[in-house]
Amino acid sequence: MLRQIIFSCVLLVCLAPLHAQAEEEPKSYTITIKDHRFTPSELKVPAGHKIKLLVKNNDPTAEEFESHDLHREKIIPGGADAVITLRPLDKGTYKFFGEFHEETAQGYIIAE
Repeated sequence: MLRQIIFSCVLLVCLAPLHAQAEEEPKSYTITIKDHRFTPSELKVPAGHKIKLLVKNNDPTAEEFESHDLHREKIIPGGADAVITLRPLDKGTYKFFGEFHEETAQGYIIAE
């Protein structure tokens, strides 16, 4: 009986980091830039989780993904992709835009 208890405790101690690591894997979402616009322009994500954005620039020219709300900026060459990792977000709306075509390239991440 004592061996079973010790085995169970050791097993829990060994598996706990794996469980925590699995929970921390970021959820992935894709945003596409085409004709100097972001699609989707509104992206709903769960609050409290790390987020991994794959930003695909389908335009032939570079665009800069920028967000003062998210404290991120990244230049994405034409025809290229970029990955932007975000910390767990509080509930709310976070604006992002394309600095090179700000009049058309705008969007929001909505954490719910």
